[in-house]
Amino acid sequence: MITATVEQKHYLNAEYGLKSWLLTTDHKRIGLLYLGTITFFFLLGGIFATLIRLELLTPPGDLTNSETYNKFFTLHGVIMVFFFLIPSIPATLGNFLIPMMVGARDLAFPKLNLLSWYLLLAGGLLSMWAMFAGGVDTGWTFYTPYSTTYSNTYVIATALGAFIAGFSSILTGLNFIVTIHRMRAPGLTWFRLPLFVWSHYAAALIMVLGTPVLAVTLVLVALERAFRIGIFDPALGGDPVLFQHLFWFYSHPAVYIMVLPGMGVISELVSTFSRRRVFGYGFVAFSSVAIAVYGFLVWGHHMFVSSQSVYASLVFSFLSFFVAIPSAIKVFNWTATLYKGSISYETPMLYAFGFIGLFTMGGLTGLFVATLGVDVHVHDTYFVVAHFHYIMVGGTLMAYLGGLHFWWPKMTGRMYPEGWAKLSALVIFLGFNLTFFPQFLLGYLGMPRRYHAYPDEFQVLHVLSTAGASVLAVGYLIPLVYLVWSLRYGKRATANPFGATGLEWKTSSPPPTYNFDVTPAVTHEAYDYRALAEEETEGVRVG
Repeated sequence: MITATVEQKHYLNAEYGLKSWLLTTDHKRIGLLYLGTITFFFLLGGIFATLIRLELLTPPGDLTNSETYNKFFTLHGVIMVFFFLIPSIPATLGNFLIPMMVGARDLAFPKLNLLSWYLLLAGGLLSMWAMFAGGVDTGWTFYTPYSTTYSNTYVIATALGAFIAGFSSILTGLNFIVTIHRMRAPGLTWFRLPLFVWSHYAAALIMVLGTPVLAVTLVLVALERAFRIGIFDPALGGDPVLFQHLFWFYSHPAVYIMVLPGMGVISELVSTFSRRRVFGYGFVAFSSVAIAVYGFLVWGHHMFVSSQSVYASLVFSFLSFFVAIPSAIKVFNWTATLYKGSISYETPMLYAFGFIGLFTMGGLTGLFVATLGVDVHVHDTYFVVAHFHYIMVGGTLMAYLGGLHFWWPKMTGRMYPEGWAKLSALVIFLGFNLTFFPQFLLGYLGMPRRYHAYPDEFQVLHVLSTAGASVLAVGYLIPLVYLVWSLRYGKRATANPFGATGLEWKTSSPPPTYNFDVTPAVTHEAYDYRALAEEETEGVRVG
């Protein structure tokens, strides 16, 4: 049993005032700071997505010219990838929950944790300055030599913003690795860890090992642009394909920085709302590590049409099919967990179902673009846009919202209105599919991405996609309203409103400043609902 002493004040009320928040080292407060920050960037990136879809309502480029449209999709990509999707789950839910899940008082390096938030904020503000100063038009990939020589926009400032945010990712990953290795509660062996922790551990390895490659690459872009050093520009003796190798060596594993933590969230949701231990726990745990390792071996499938040799492309194609196996293991094992489970269809579980559907669609279409012959046809078309969004946005965002609803009572001590929450989950799922499924058809038919004007025969599908984006926007705004409403008017939450098994549910909602009065001792496996039922039967007080 874990209880909080009377002297331990709740982390929201321990100190008042802006200064206490800006200088806090409490991992829970820092998680909430991240939550507010990335919500702002999500809304900003959504504004650019709205402008893109409005432009594409009609075939001619009548809302804006091509140069401005280039800035719209570049800023949408930069903001969403570097300042929302990558930090979304690790920086918010990971920061808030991992110390509690392993029975610790805080992360291993609390001050570095605070610094990581400031770095993300600084990088985002620098990129925003570039946006207001004139924007950037290179695409979020900063492809050379256009980014180093020909673009007349604010490439250096935007790239440095992403560079600074990268250090936030590195520090967060380092903190997670050390905490998980060194600060687990007595009895919490590796194979008693929640799968949420396993997935964050695997993602943290990518953050620490992969992000420096991107950081160096962006610095090289800035140096070549500023001082005309011949690194990537062929006119100066450089090699533009080298940039693609360096960029995608990080940026494909970065997909798993976004998705792996989401997979950990789904494991928690599927287990809790089916009241069963995750089927094949060991396979699911090791599949996270396998995804992290194999993710570094498949960057070349982004370069099938970029002067890469056919032999190299064949190897990368094979590896890309191979990396799908651990992801398929997770989907299979979640499905097997649900089989004959006692399923309850509460809001977090609806998001879990949405994740499984969208991620499976994105994963299967990934096999298409991993196939040489098909990729040559659909490369740089809306097929790739749809695949990318099903994996990155559909998967990551569904998991993020599912996790946010699941742990919202723990984070705030308040419940949200279940009816509105279920409605929003349904609206988001329908709106997402209406937005992006037509784009598979557009891409197969040959519609290039990043074009603001297009032939008339594509208009119907673009109109469907824009209509879906309108529905999706409503679905995203509904949770923003009722979650803020719940902070004041929501029903007070118990310590464990969903009957889950993790250590984070064995302290009060919201938790005290130092999480636990006494360091907990773990005596049973993860997701042991039989032990939880026995505790409840014996009248053990939780919270």
